[in-house]
Amino acid sequence: MNRLFKYSFLTAAALTLLSGCDQKLNVAPTQSIDDVAALSTSKDVEVTLIGCYDGIQDDDVYGGAFQYVSDLYGDAGEIRFGGTFANLLEIFDKQLTTANSTASVTWSDTYRAINRCNNVLSALDKVEEAKKARIEGEARFIRGSLYFELVRLYAKTWGDGDNAANAGVPLVLEPTRSVTDADYRKRNSVAEVYAQVLDDLTKAENLLPASNTIYATKNAAAGMLARVYLQQGNYASARDAANRVITSGRQRLVTPFSSLFYTFLRNGGANPAEYIFSTTVTAQDGSNSLNTYFGATVSTIPGTAGRGDFRILPAHRALYGAGDTRGEFFQVAANNTFTQKHLDRFGNVPIMRLAEMHLIRAEANFRLGTTVGAAPLADINAIRARAGATALTEVTIADILKERKLELAFEGHTLHDIKRLKGKVGALDYNSPRLIFPIPQREIDANKQLTQNVGY
Repeated sequence: MNRLFKYSFLTAAALTLLSGCDQKLNVAPTQSIDDVAALSTSKDVEVTLIGCYDGIQDDDVYGGAFQYVSDLYGDAGEIRFGGTFANLLEIFDKQLTTANSTASVTWSDTYRAINRCNNVLSALDKVEEAKKARIEGEARFIRGSLYFELVRLYAKTWGDGDNAANAGVPLVLEPTRSVTDADYRKRNSVAEVYAQVLDDLTKAENLLPASNTIYATKNAAAGMLARVYLQQGNYASARDAANRVITSGRQRLVTPFSSLFYTFLRNGGANPAEYIFSTTVTAQDGSNSLNTYFGATVSTIPGTAGRGDFRILPAHRALYGAGDTRGEFFQVAANNTFTQKHLDRFGNVPIMRLAEMHLIRAEANFRLGTTVGAAPLADINAIRARAGATALTEVTIADILKERKLELAFEGHTLHDIKRLKGKVGALDYNSPRLIFPIPQREIDANKQLTQNVGY
């Protein structure tokens, strides 16, 4: 779990020949510097913060794995996995081993990104006063979001038994700069992990600015809070957080629906006005493994081909009604059907967009019998209008959940929605051990304090 974190810098050494035959210049080249010295100035901390974003760009973190794992794991007949990777086939078949490479690398890469955040937070006293709140907010947003993803994948879902007794994931809140016995931590409870997530994200919302170029903002933190509260079934807090994002006016629903995607091909990498937060991908940096697996092997759109491993089945396409442009947002290639959401090889990876906030607010208001911000019918019809679907005259919870499924398809919500709604994945109940990642075997071997999940 814990990895030694050093700041290494490559150096070039040059020897200068001085006058005099006996004169020599002895050079002791420096390959690395102490991590504390590396965080001695405000600029050092800012550079490390960029490293936090680099960490979440990884294709086994928010560069795609958090999203496609949920869709593969939660699928029951709407996607077909046609690839050859054993790690992904195990997830699709709900038959993981403790050596599954996705489960293993996602764990290690996520904790590596968390450790970078911990380094930033440990050095806030070095940061210029005018930048301190923003930098702390960004690091807390990233750390809180990552722990939320970890606890959803590697532990029982919130509310499945005693949250205070169920094993979550280890909380590491200080930098790991050397590995001692103290660094081999036990798993914190699900309740403790969620408490830390809420603490980080709440502080992040208070600290972050409304606008922050491509980086985390106040709305990004509020939007992630809405997700966390919805996962917990805390509908009042989920509603209010989503409403804060919507009423801020910082984002808007964009039309047509197709303009939400192909960010590199359409906008040269600029985000649509609906995106609340995304990971940036360019030809030089960032990963988009959603494109890798969802992208068609032979695409009719130049520059968009992927491996074509995740194929959309007729059972999913049949869910869309007449006139709904989301039901037409597919591409047929080599006799298979692919979503067009992830065809852009260098497109930014959307983590959160405004439509989700409308859906959260609608669901929470409906369950509570309230109309904070808007009536549920108005929120749902706003989403449907953008898609060209017929407006509803009344709305039920089933209508809201179906709209959520159609709007957010293949964006990483499937498994988590099934778990919070206590549904099924095929014949498996939401709380089946087969729907929880194993703690990687290499971590169990290295850290005798860790306990394995049931069924492994």
